[in-house]
Amino acid sequence: MRPAPPLLACLFAWAAIGLLASLEFVPASTWTWSGIALAAAALLDGVRLWRAAPPDVSRIVPEAFPIGVERDIGLRIEAGARALRADVHDLHPEGWSCTGLPRTLHVAAGTSARFDYRLRPEARGDFAFDGVHVRLASPWRLWHRARVLGAPQSVRVYPNFAPLARLALLSADQASRLVGAHVKRRRGEGTDFHQMRDYRVGDSLRQVDWKATSRMRRLISREYQDERNQQLLVVIDTGRRMLARDGALTHFDRVLDAALVVSYLALRQGDAVGLLATGGDPCWVAPQRGLGAIDTLLRATYDLQPRPVATDYLAAATELATRQARRSLVMLVTNLRDEDIDDVLAAVRMLQRRHQVVVASLREDAVDAALEADAPDLASALRTSAAAQYLEQRAAAHDALRRHRVQVVDVTCAELPAALVERYLAIKRDGSL
Repeated sequence: MRPAPPLLACLFAWAAIGLLASLEFVPASTWTWSGIALAAAALLDGVRLWRAAPPDVSRIVPEAFPIGVERDIGLRIEAGARALRADVHDLHPEGWSCTGLPRTLHVAAGTSARFDYRLRPEARGDFAFDGVHVRLASPWRLWHRARVLGAPQSVRVYPNFAPLARLALLSADQASRLVGAHVKRRRGEGTDFHQMRDYRVGDSLRQVDWKATSRMRRLISREYQDERNQQLLVVIDTGRRMLARDGALTHFDRVLDAALVVSYLALRQGDAVGLLATGGDPCWVAPQRGLGAIDTLLRATYDLQPRPVATDYLAAATELATRQARRSLVMLVTNLRDEDIDDVLAAVRMLQRRHQVVVASLREDAVDAALEADAPDLASALRTSAAAQYLEQRAAAHDALRRHRVQVVDVTCAELPAALVERYLAIKRDGSL
């Protein structure tokens, strides 16, 4: 318990009365009796606060948090037999962005009050709410008593799955356009038979089923679809390159978000999706079909973190070749540098014996900004020149991969989801897998 501002003001007033009494402007008894009255009031008010039952405090939190997305948190306070006035602050995980705290509440006796505030988690993993810090005021506002009430709660922060809820309401083609992918026009008619239907203007003669046409006495066409039950494997670098940041999130967090988007669309297409994390923090999720595989990916990657170590691409390719025997589309997401090219080439050649390989190489926004910035002085000119040289070396590494029939995607983090989806759909529609 601590004295509140009204009690401190009363003490200063009592001291002023004592000063006046010492100068004989007021009787000394006035100072004495005012001190006794103040002490009695403070003692009585303090006892009432000390003996008052604490309010019941409960917290309403979502079952899961997506990283980088604001969510509403609810706090409910129930007063007992006496009205209460309290300053409330939730002890949320450290480092999360918060709006709407602290709050001052006036709750009538026998009633409850609820308010919401907003939290944005800045990292994935396991976190805990330690309780709710409540500063209660005494009935006469002379004292404050601080208490931590409510039960601690553990929560998990996952990769950003919020966009998947919007994609679920759309068809596969519409969802692909929503993430920014330019859907390539189909070459031919797919490979898997889908259904028989009436002939439509524009259908090729190769689609006409002449036996069904003769039987039905009208033109009947066969309709085909992209081959289903293929396999997509997303290989994610967890080494030191993924520790770079563009904004509040690391490259690794952006890569996980993009992997969820392309995985969701691949599952919608009827394919199986798996994931391999290699480098600092290894993780393997075998290919699975069905939208329930998204939950498996979320549970496997929510606490996955990049480490400040070098990535062994050849070891990753060896592990993947051991674990995955069936031909798959392998999407390796990393930040490729010219010094990595020998390692990456050896890994890609090993994987190409059985799989089709796409390498997505992330580019930092700061490099593009340095290249486009004005150079009014020598330091700026050197920075621009270094950025241009760096990009030239990256381009040479990418060209070396393309000469070995490897598809390379050179994008920033913001462009990554659309680029992965676009390349996946292009390969599906070409029938090259």
